[in-house]
Amino acid sequence: MDRRKFLSLGAIAVAVMPFSLSAVDFRATKPKSWESDAVDAAIEELYGKDKPTAGSITVKTPKIAENGGSIPVNIKSKLDLESIAIFQDANPRATVAVYTVPENGIVNYSMRIKMKKTGTITVVGKTRDGKLYSTTKGVEVSIGGCGG
Repeated sequence: MDRRKFLSLGAIAVAVMPFSLSAVDFRATKPKSWESDAVDAAIEELYGKDKPTAGSITVKTPKIAENGGSIPVNIKSKLDLESIAIFQDANPRATVAVYTVPENGIVNYSMRIKMKKTGTITVVGKTRDGKLYSTTKGVEVSIGGCGG
């Protein structure tokens, strides 16, 4: 089969596949979480007053970040999560990101975040049955990422 036919068949297959991706706009539905400067208050605004159980989520970051402007963060979990959120206590706003996890999705997310100074990253995941799980990880920042 030549390349042109292969690409045409692939495009048709993708166009007719029955799939749907959807995500919650947490900035619109939970705006106070994005305005909070305290991690605990931001978590409460996003997920309510239930306290998360420690564990079941793995966070990998460098122990010492040479540049706070670009800190690599990797999050993994085998839980059946519906959402997962990242918070930090080094910047004026605590909430960093909130992800909607697709059904049967694999949580193995990598990103880079900015931290103004040494602080703690907190990750909270909400399972499809409504339980909360969290983990924290301290990161020492040697050069500030927000103009420092």
